[in-house]
Amino acid sequence: MMKGINESSGGNFILVGFSDQPQLEKILFVAVLISYLLTLVGNTAIILVSCLDPMLHTPMYYFLTNLSFVDLCLTTSIVPQLLWNLHGPAKTITPLGCAIQLYASLGLGSTECVLLAVMAFDRYAAVCRPLHYATVMHPRLCQSLAGAAWLSGVGNTLIQGTITLRLPLCGNRRIHHFICEVPAMIKLACVDIHANEVQLFMASLVLLLLPLALILVSYGFITHAVMRIRSAQAWRKALGTCGSHLLVVSLFYGTITAVYIQPNSSYAHSRGKFITLLYTVVTPTLNPLIYTLRNKDVKGALKRLVQKIQHIVA
Repeated sequence: MMKGINESSGGNFILVGFSDQPQLEKILFVAVLISYLLTLVGNTAIILVSCLDPMLHTPMYYFLTNLSFVDLCLTTSIVPQLLWNLHGPAKTITPLGCAIQLYASLGLGSTECVLLAVMAFDRYAAVCRPLHYATVMHPRLCQSLAGAAWLSGVGNTLIQGTITLRLPLCGNRRIHHFICEVPAMIKLACVDIHANEVQLFMASLVLLLLPLALILVSYGFITHAVMRIRSAQAWRKALGTCGSHLLVVSLFYGTITAVYIQPNSSYAHSRGKFITLLYTVVTPTLNPLIYTLRNKDVKGALKRLVQKIQHIVA
């Protein structure tokens, strides 16, 4: 697995990143650092309240806990190295570090794609089958769906990551990106990569477009069900239940598909780097804000948690 990298590089990889814009690097360092801290605090808070508050022991918050954990791990696999490269003149990453980052970011990103589709199915069951929701979304099914999301991520990263790392690089160690990511890594190869691009496109169809299609179908049924609701209160409840998830889906899929469906056009210029920043750094920061600001249950659980902490401290 590491043989192709070690033999062809003879040293560390160079993450070019935003080094051609030194003034922008300073701004990005501050912005990424603040975003990362907010990501750590926000997602950790959601995990804690979802686990500790009995009122949040429901399928929706079980999947939300998984999503927050994925976001925490995804940003942690990317941001520390990014901050190090933005702060100093060294723009390098070791072959082992690059491989770990490639596997982690690809696996976690793939898991999130499937997990968002699972969450859409949960919202479909809540809105369209409210009387049978507890029966449909029983704990064993929830665990199986979450497990399938994680297994799909692991399977995809083992296949795509291994194939990518086995490509002969012939001494080319300059990655024109700030992260070791498949579309950027395959461009280092000194052989024909057409088969790799086809394989990447097919994997993207399965793990990006197929979950997105399932999400759209789910929300099609949800929209049809909501249109038949005559109660204004029920309308607001249904929209509140689904609005946060739909916003997260739009942010995540709207950016990641631009990189993985058309990698050549996205990585031909710096636009691809900024798009990648959106789904690896910005979206994990916004997810907890979206869910807490629009969700009374989470805000209530956070208040109860803060009150318990204050009571213990006092």
